Amino acid sequence: LLLGILGAPALGNPGPLEDVVIDRYYIPKICLREAQMGDFVRYHYNGTFKDGKKFDSSYDRGATVAGVVGVGRLITGMDRGLQGMCVNERRHLIVPPHLGYGSIGVAGLIPPDATLYFDVVMLDIWNKNDKLQVTTVSKPERCNRTVENSDFVRYHYNGTLLDGTPFDSSYSKGSTYDTYVGTGWLIKGMDQGLLGMCAGEKRSIIIPPFLAYGEKGYGTVIPPQASLVFSVLLVDFHNPKDGVFLEHLEVPEPCKRRAVTGDFVRYHYNGTLMDGTLFDSSYSRNQTYNTYIGKGYIIPGMDQGLQGVCVGEQRRVVVPPHLAYGENGAGDKIPGSAVLIFDVHVIDFHNPADPVEIETVFRPEGCNVTTRNRDFVRYHYNCSLLDGTRLFSSHDYEKPQEVTLGANKVIEGLNSGLLDMCVGERRVLIIPPHLGHGESGARGVPGSAVLRFEVELISMEEGVPEGYLFIWHGEPPANLYEQMDLNKDGEIPADEFSTFIKTQVTEGKGRLMPSSDSEKVIADMFQNQDRNQDGKITPEELKLKSDEDQEKIHEEL
Repeated sequence: LLLGILGAPALGNPGPLEDVVIDRYYIPKICLREAQMGDFVRYHYNGTFKDGKKFDSSYDRGATVAGVVGVGRLITGMDRGLQGMCVNERRHLIVPPHLGYGSIGVAGLIPPDATLYFDVVMLDIWNKNDKLQVTTVSKPERCNRTVENSDFVRYHYNGTLLDGTPFDSSYSKGSTYDTYVGTGWLIKGMDQGLLGMCAGEKRSIIIPPFLAYGEKGYGTVIPPQASLVFSVLLVDFHNPKDGVFLEHLEVPEPCKRRAVTGDFVRYHYNGTLMDGTLFDSSYSRNQTYNTYIGKGYIIPGMDQGLQGVCVGEQRRVVVPPHLAYGENGAGDKIPGSAVLIFDVHVIDFHNPADPVEIETVFRPEGCNVTTRNRDFVRYHYNCSLLDGTRLFSSHDYEKPQEVTLGANKVIEGLNSGLLDMCVGERRVLIIPPHLGHGESGARGVPGSAVLRFEVELISMEEGVPEGYLFIWHGEPPANLYEQMDLNKDGEIPADEFSTFIKTQVTEGKGRLMPSSDSEKVIADMFQNQDRNQDGKITPEELKLKSDEDQEKIHEEL
């Protein structure tokens, strides 16, 4: 190219110019491309004469000039002066008459033999052979899937012209741009530029005009023949045909049972969008999320995603919007058409029809006597949640736990699990909440929690029927009052009553209701017989429990 850069000498008349004088008074630090012959360019200019009088200006018309360089569509001086320019470069051009409008000029505008002065700024350069320019700015380490045609994408963007002039931004609107890819809803360049992106990826996409808005431009913000630059952050994407995607992060071994429709599941979760934004967490509330699965109580994606979980399993559930909150989203934290990611830790689950699960760890040989309701038992236990969280232990105290079975003194599931045990036997009991502490829980026990008990039977004492404090092993004495009246004074005070009952137990003629405090049991018996509460029992007051029950039957009849 014969682009003479001529400087005027300090003294004397330089004479007529032979070529364009170019003063590159501003050159950008980064120049990705220089205008060459055959390139399309867009530029602004002011045109003046030597005396500074303006004859033309693109600024005054409010529109840039677009044209092809070096093919004779511009005056020769401008053709030469634009070549080699970078976007945002500024030049002063001095065009001699023979490279401008010559000896003819332009009637009423440019006189013959006029030297022209142009102040030019280059705004855009492109060529019909250009292709889409895609640059990956950042990309997440983990990328299981990339955008394909027909996917629905949600992305943020800043849109600028090639010279950096902004024309649009999703950030300024406070919401992502949401659309389908490859279906003609986007300009061709963006349709192509989004393909292959990962969620969380950032790209710079430079789109030539013929893949953007072409000769017409768009409104007042995108001029005709403008190259567009998009800085894109892909927030998430999905396909309308997508189902729930499961990733099994940790599955405990063994897994004896998997959750099915109708089971009640307690789980912790972190809920995030695909870009990692946290929208909800059960951990922040320090409380599990508790629900039935497969019953429509939760979003369809989670109803499906929790099927088949094991107790203790950690699972990632990726839910497309049509199985979550759809186009409307939820509240101010879940946007419309958002893909949701749930990182789930299953604490426990049960079914309302579950019985107590009993596993015998050790049973002594030759065990002929086992526990029944009304027996008094002593046992050690460790109680925990199914995730291993320790709740209570009898080993924290000086002696084993004591209870009369069937007396509603322990939760129903534990009572059932202690039945038919031998002394020395060890069991593991899995107790569902409806046989434990129910939906409300108890002190230290979460609501709807499945409990795990490790129990060992230390001792047992045969019980008495419900409502009895003492029973005879045979027939009671016919003259019971006379025998009980040890000093034969016609009345039985508390000490005589206590001595008599203890003698019967010692001689094996009867037994007290098992208890850790036999004196209290005897005191309760005496109080029941001392009907007028005068501190002694008379013949009229003394009655056997069996006789009392029979009298009540006659009264009812």
